[in-house]
Amino acid sequence: MTAEALPASPPQTERDADWRDIAAVVGARVLVRLRKITAAIRPLAWVLMALSIAFWVLGQIAGWAEFIVAAVVIAMAVALCALFLIGRTAYDVALDLARTRVVVGERAVGALTLANRGTRAILPSRVVLPVGSGRGEFGIQRLAPGEEAEELFAIPTHKRGVVKVGPVSVVRGDPLGLFERAHRRDDPVDLYVHPRTVLFDGQSLGYLRDLEGLPAADLSRDDVSFHALLEYQPGDDLRHVHWRSTARTGTMMVRQYEETRRSHFVIALSRSLADYATEDDFELGISAAGSIGLRALRDSQRVDVRVQGRELPAGTGKQLLDSLAAVENSKAREGGIADLAGIVSATMPLASVVVLVCGSRVRSDDLRLACSRLPFGAKVLAVVTDTTAAAPALRRIGDADVVTVGALEQIPLALQKVLA
Repeated sequence: MTAEALPASPPQTERDADWRDIAAVVGARVLVRLRKITAAIRPLAWVLMALSIAFWVLGQIAGWAEFIVAAVVIAMAVALCALFLIGRTAYDVALDLARTRVVVGERAVGALTLANRGTRAILPSRVVLPVGSGRGEFGIQRLAPGEEAEELFAIPTHKRGVVKVGPVSVVRGDPLGLFERAHRRDDPVDLYVHPRTVLFDGQSLGYLRDLEGLPAADLSRDDVSFHALLEYQPGDDLRHVHWRSTARTGTMMVRQYEETRRSHFVIALSRSLADYATEDDFELGISAAGSIGLRALRDSQRVDVRVQGRELPAGTGKQLLDSLAAVENSKAREGGIADLAGIVSATMPLASVVVLVCGSRVRSDDLRLACSRLPFGAKVLAVVTDTTAAAPALRRIGDADVVTVGALEQIPLALQKVLA
């Protein structure tokens, strides 16, 4: 009989690789657990634990019982404080803002609801609600199974912007502040703080157009606004032949048209720090752009808003104000109003009305340069913000109307002067 060969054992290198993989997985889990534990230890706790060890070692070396007693007392205090971390914080958290969009100066009111959906009571906890760079804290008492707690809050808005509210953190800690365990609940909510705007009626900020647009000074072989009759040239569309004139003159005549532009309202808002004298001037510029944009949207205009570096969504009034709420001063050198006008001309060559918004530091020569760079044939209005101006002022630079306003309430009066 022949003996059957026994299966060979795996090579030593394969067994070593398996053990290394197991050790790596266990080590990663242990490291994650240690990070969670150390995250709950506050700096004061580390100091007290170091003092306890130092007193114990010093007492053993020097034979001083006082240091040993102090080390034991500190260690017991730290251990007792650590017991406060025991317990669940499994709340069901609901963050509800009554309005996610407010005007600067208004208060945003909301409610924070915490519910215990478990079968055991939850010990008292502390709830932290981050609001922008600050935060609010609420003390939640013991919640029995099925019990709920509601905390109302109000967020004052002193500055335009987009404020992130949340995420809510449930904090469990001790009275001495040695340990703190935080669990995040719920998702953050964006609170849009819109700029102040003024509503006004009676002025149409753009040309009133038919369905196809407004006739311009440029002539075209194919459009809808009739201009004149010309002799036929090779390549002209035979659909535009005027047969009556052709029969009367004996020469083929074709219609010539004026080019038309579709309604396109563009607001170019400079956010360059060099264009504004103060921060208030910049905020006034934001409010002016919002007020004029809302009026143009009510006139059923297609509105586009452009700042240095990007175009802002402005399809609706809410989109426009949301976009303006997030605009910040440009700290980079992205150019002033003249460079912005060049970008508008390159990206929106068919603009029919362009409103330039800038500060009082912009010189007349820069405004003249900006207006010269805008699309040919577009109606141009420049709004200069200067909070020191007591009354609106109107002047002409080239073919553009330039109004200077010192307050938001002056915008309707300023536009009346332009449209008069």
